[in-house]
Amino acid sequence: MTEVTVRQLFEAGAHFGHRSRFWNPKLAPYIYGEHNGVHIIDLDKTLPLLKEALNFLSSLAASGGRVMFVGTKKTASRAIRDNAERCAMPYVDHHWLGGALTNFKTVRRSIVRYGELKAMIENGQLETMRKKDAQRMRRRMQKLSRSFEGIRDLERPPDALFIVDVGHENIAVKEAAKLGIPIVAIVDTNGSLDNIDYVIPSNDDALRSVRLYATLVVDTILESVAEAKEQAPDEGAYVEVAAETA
Repeated sequence: MTEVTVRQLFEAGAHFGHRSRFWNPKLAPYIYGEHNGVHIIDLDKTLPLLKEALNFLSSLAASGGRVMFVGTKKTASRAIRDNAERCAMPYVDHHWLGGALTNFKTVRRSIVRYGELKAMIENGQLETMRKKDAQRMRRRMQKLSRSFEGIRDLERPPDALFIVDVGHENIAVKEAAKLGIPIVAIVDTNGSLDNIDYVIPSNDDALRSVRLYATLVVDTILESVAEAKEQAPDEGAYVEVAAETA
């Protein structure tokens, strides 16, 4: 499994929490102290929890499980998309579509329709349409892309979620909890521990911090899938990963 140290977390700014007046007392065990009105997260507490979460994701990926990456706020969106694509896992980086898990059959029909429209554009069929209709179709596709591009290949609900900022993604948390889907999440000092199976107490706002965690998760998935395929190359039970691993 990918190695990580407290120093790496510190250099990424993972130790900075929120302002001390905006906090969840349940996070107290993971808070080292306070500096200039900002809580400082105890990374010595974070590291073993991170490794526990990575071990879980490693086992899941090795057995062919699918992990959905969720992070829609500005500081998380790009890191979530880039890393999820690197390991060919589904992701939501723009807007969580209500019912994406709890009403999956209906959402899946919309995903199929999105795929059909995308194929039309890629095959040049819009060129046969009136200019006004073609423009309308392109605008519609841009809107649909924000909701469905990251989950276009998802044929069933994922086996786990990796979430950045549980407060911002509270609907995703509730839907996953309702279906019993395990959640791995970066939880800041103002976050909630409710329904989170693997808590990673850390800064969920800093770009460097979010990118580090997303990278660690994907590296772990890629390594475990590669090892599983080496051990059982003919079973075909494992997810396909992206050709590039960096």
